[in-house]
Parts: sequence; C-alpha cells; structure tokens
Amino acid sequence: MTVRTRVAPSPTGDPHVGTAYIALFNLCFARAHGGQFLLRIEDTDQVRSTPESEQAILDSLRWLGLDWDEGPDVGGEHGPYRQSERMEIYGEYARKLVEEGKAFICYRTSEELDALREARRAAGNSMALKPSDLLLPAEEVAQREAAGAPYVIRMMVPEDDGRCEIDDMLRGTIELDWNLVDAQVLLKSDGMPTYHLANVVDDHLMGITHVLRGEEWINSAPKHKLLYEYFGWDMPKLCHLPLLRNPDKSKLSKRKNPTSILYYQRMGFLPEALLNYLGRMGWSMPDEREKFSLPEMLEQFDIQRVSLGGPIFDVEKLRWLNGLWMREDLDTDQLAQRLVDWAFNSDNLRKVLPHAQKRMETLSDFAPLAAFLVSGTLPITEDSFAAIKGEREDVVRGLQFALWRMEAMASWNRDAIWNELKALADAEGVKVKDFLAPVFIAIAGTSASFSVVDSMELLGPDMSRARLRHAIEVLGGVSKKAAKRLEKAYQELPPAAAG
Repeated sequence: MTVRTRVAPSPTGDPHVGTAYIALFNLCFARAHGGQFLLRIEDTDQVRSTPESEQAILDSLRWLGLDWDEGPDVGGEHGPYRQSERMEIYGEYARKLVEEGKAFICYRTSEELDALREARRAAGNSMALKPSDLLLPAEEVAQREAAGAPYVIRMMVPEDDGRCEIDDMLRGTIELDWNLVDAQVLLKSDGMPTYHLANVVDDHLMGITHVLRGEEWINSAPKHKLLYEYFGWDMPKLCHLPLLRNPDKSKLSKRKNPTSILYYQRMGFLPEALLNYLGRMGWSMPDEREKFSLPEMLEQFDIQRVSLGGPIFDVEKLRWLNGLWMREDLDTDQLAQRLVDWAFNSDNLRKVLPHAQKRMETLSDFAPLAAFLVSGTLPITEDSFAAIKGEREDVVRGLQFALWRMEAMASWNRDAIWNELKALADAEGVKVKDFLAPVFIAIAGTSASFSVVDSMELLGPDMSRARLRHAIEVLGGVSKKAAKRLEKAYQELPPAAAG
C-alpha cells in the first residue's frame, strides 16, 4: 500500500498557520513512509471562496517550503483537485444513498428546525436532530415536493444510545455517543455538498490512506465512519493532531494572536524558522533540540512522537527561534539578500516611491517617511491618540468598526479600502477626515504620513488588520460586554460596500 495523505484548506480568508501545521505533518508522514502528499481545495462555500485566497494558500505554503505531489496547480491522476469542479460527483453519491435508504430528502424549514431543537432542549435531550424528528408524513412530503419547496439531503444516523468506536493513531480507541450525532446534511438546497460528504467521497476517490487533521474533527468522525460503511469503502486511518493554542491555552485565534501566514511573512520572519516552529508544535526531535530544518525533521519523523498536550503558539518564542536562524544560518551577504528580497526589492520601492517622492526634498527624507512600511508592531501608546477628537470609547468604536470592515473585505486595493472607510464614516455621521485620524495613527504611527488608504494597500491586509487590533489594545481593548454592544451597533449599520 502506498501511503497517501492530504491537506484540504478552504480559500475563504488569509492562509492560516494551522493549515501549514497540518500540511507539515501530513507531508512528513507521507515522506517517512515513501508516500505521496496531496493538496485539495475545499471551495464549496461559493460565497466566501475567492481565487485570491486560493492563490495565497498556494504561495504561502510554497514560501514555507512545503510542496505537494498532486494538486490544482500541478495536476495528477485523481483530479480535479477543487471541490467546486467535482459537483456532479457529490450529487450522484448523495442520491445513491437516498435510493438505498441510507439518506433522506428533508423539506424542513429553518423555522421548523429551530422549533424542533428548542423542543429537544426543553425536554432535556441533546440538540442533535434525528431522522425521526425530521421525517414528514408522506402526504406532506408530496405537497412540498409539488410546490417546489427547497430541500436538503440528510444522512440516516442511529437513534439509540449506543457508542461509536473510532480508532485513532495517537489516542487509541475513542468512544463517542451516537445520541450526540445528528442527521447531518450531506447536500445543501443549492446542490452544494457539505464538508462531510465531500471529504469522504474525495478521500476515497483520491486514494487517501491516512487522514491527519485537527482534533476539532473528532466529534465528526462517527458521521464519516458511517458514510464509509454506507458506501462499502475502507476508511482511512485517522490521526487527530492537537490544536494550536494561545499562551492562555485558548484555541489559537486572530483575536489573541496573528494567525495568517502572510502576517509572519510581512513581519520578516524566515520561512525556515516558522516551519521549524510549527514542527515543534506537539512534536519533538529524538535529541530534543529545538532548532531543526525540514530535511532533518523528515529524517527523524515518527508520528508517535506527537504529544497530545495542546501546543502553545507563542510569538515571542518564535521570535527567539527566528533570531537563532538569522544568526546561525545566514552570513552577512545572505542576510543582505534576504532583506532586499523581503522589503527593499525594486518592485516594493517602485510602489512606495510615488507616495514618498511628493514629500521628499533629500534622499535622506525617504527612510523616516517609509519606516512604518518596513516595521512590525508600531511603538504607539495611548498618548499617540491624544490629539484625536472625541472620547476614547468613540475612538475605539471607530477602530473596531474599521477592523471588522477590513476583515470582511474580499479584495484588497485602495479604492475598495476607501469605499469601506468612507461608508463607515457616513454611517457614523462624522467627517471622513475625523474618522480616518485614529486609523492614520494605527497604521502609520502618525497622522503626518501619506494617504492612509495607500498605506494600507502597501502594507497589505494582514499587517493593516494587525495594526488596527494593536491600536485597539493600546487604547484599553474591548471588554466582552462592550464587544456585544459594539457588535449590535455594527450590525445595524448599512451593509459593507462592494469590494
């Protein structure tokens, strides 16, 4: 048997360090067994998936030094490798399950589903809806079908109180209650598959033998095991890797830690160091050394060396490790070249100079004008915002609203950024100049800079969002109570501008 593993990210946002972590361990496991590693794009969320996000995933994984044997950009015998290009396949398998009585057509409305869940909750039962909760009388089904009512396809699941045993490569046998497993939607009303159907069908058709994924998928394993049984297929061996965590032990999230690979690239971390650090997340070399390269990790890789304790993603520790790589593995000439490639290449300079040139009288004026573009976290304090009009709470509100709009943007260019920020200012009933004043300081560290929207385009989405988050924290942050109040107010604003 040839070992085949995969990573299957969704192109719905910035490429996540968690994706790189899972990709690294899948690559290492495949290579350790002389196997193959695949990249599959799970783009069934057609509203949020974008070609730009897909390309960012490909570019960031390659920047880290992770290469795949089959994928959307390199091809292979088991393509296509984008789920959006495999729609007919999923529909056929879903209908096959319906014909065999292993799935059913469900016409329940969202209001009915809410009422059913509330009834189960009131009765002290789990919120998992079973086929017996959802199936309608034949006459009602016929009426809704004749009326052309929308429907989904759901899988049949056990309704007893038994247990499902899942074999895990790291955890042994895991027992999960069937009564917590709902009649999962397999095919949505728009004909798109859910993750559960597409994942099982694709893994089988692509010959995946081992699935290494995050432990958040453990509770979904019974559904996947049942689908494999329904189809009569052998289930790949499962390995649920521990989740990356913030220093406070909470699940890694962008609210507490930068999570985008592009952020670390923009900050000037070396790809070798970031990959090294991800390799240390729950795994260790036999000699326990902290600094090692990908070839060294591949040479020593053993999945059983993974620790189940939640690995802490600590940016300060990453900085320390990155410093080791810079001092120990780069001579002066190599470091000079890395600096040029990172920020001082001709393409970057040509983007910056049209903005800086307007304010320059001597060449020495350039460095102070452009310093914020090649900086990481800016040394701003609460005093940096002293000249801003309004109360601190109003400044934080504006920055938080700006951050939420920036996080929702699908494409990143100056016009789109301007449209979003101007729309916010109009909705808040303030002059654009006044609304942008604190944003200027958050982005550039000063209001005496060139256009803030041009600056944000040059910095890119990851660094721009990180600086807005930092400014909010500098001003005292947002408490849980205040966050709920702000979220309610934000939801009442007009929709985001197009772009």
